[in-house]
Amino acid sequence: MKNSLLAFIFSPFLICAQEIPKLTDEMAVKLSEKPLHCINQEYPNKTAHIINNGKEVALSPKDLHPSFYGCFDWHSSVHGHWMLVRLLKTKPGLSHAKDIENILSNSFQKENLQSEADYFTKYQLTTTFERTYGWAWLLKMDEELATWDDPRAKAWHQNLKPLTDQILQSWKVYLPKQTYPNRTGVHPNTAFAMAFAIDWARANKDRGFENQLIEKAKYFYLNDQKTPAYLEPDGSDFFSPSLEIADLMRRVLPQKEYVKWLNNFYEKRSLENIEKIPVVSDLSDYQTVHLVGLSFSKAWCMKGIAQSLPENHPLKKDFRKTADKFLANGLPLLFQGNYGGDHWLASFAVYALED
Repeated sequence: MKNSLLAFIFSPFLICAQEIPKLTDEMAVKLSEKPLHCINQEYPNKTAHIINNGKEVALSPKDLHPSFYGCFDWHSSVHGHWMLVRLLKTKPGLSHAKDIENILSNSFQKENLQSEADYFTKYQLTTTFERTYGWAWLLKMDEELATWDDPRAKAWHQNLKPLTDQILQSWKVYLPKQTYPNRTGVHPNTAFAMAFAIDWARANKDRGFENQLIEKAKYFYLNDQKTPAYLEPDGSDFFSPSLEIADLMRRVLPQKEYVKWLNNFYEKRSLENIEKIPVVSDLSDYQTVHLVGLSFSKAWCMKGIAQSLPENHPLKKDFRKTADKFLANGLPLLFQGNYGGDHWLASFAVYALED
């Protein structure tokens, strides 16, 4: 904790105690440097590819994934691309906007994205690849492109369509067969992925998929009460399992029903626990550094939940204030580690910093 405090005090991105963390142009440039540096960095790499025969042993990450081979793993590359799309879309005047555009144009080449889509049918045992964390970020990236009225975005969105369609088809097949949710605080977390999927379905007016997700969310979580969030987090969590559920259910329930559900979902001891700042003992450890991401995901969940609550609800101001504390804690730490955090944390920060 002492090291975290010192990192905060001496960080070049010092945030005053009363100042709300914001995604300034300066911060956007610094954060964007992370994916810009790693999107074309092939190694080290965690491919998660199941080798079916001797011929596949020789396949490099770029052979398997010509668009999303960098940033250590596929999902980190995808949400790094989402981040660059988002920044180019919302902050087109950034000093290195042309560099961002060039990176995206190279990754979003039609033939490469077709190969990404073909991966799910070309090889054996790929139906579970990146299910559902990577799927969720892919849809988030597609949503960003689909809602951007820009010639570049329209072309990139069209090129991405085969991969988006493949992910969407896989999800629609899987969801009816998913008997239980995954309640962990890492990649397979179901609530996180379903929240992003609902956002995509609404942006793209896919009512069938939206209704499928809503009904499954209710099946999984509607009867949850007194969630044991006092036990969070596990040692390498970058999600709060309880906050991800609450963030999903705000998308599913009308406000009055949501307030009643939320009041039954959290007890006092659980609320007190989830508002504690994560202790990150070793920023150089590829698993322990996940806890920096936990600050960012907690912040975006709390901001979303607060936005959905009525003005008189006690958690509305409390969660907003706590979210800012998590951001103020996490941002300096993002710049203090190594590639274990550099390859993915910046996109979490950008998503958390936005309203």
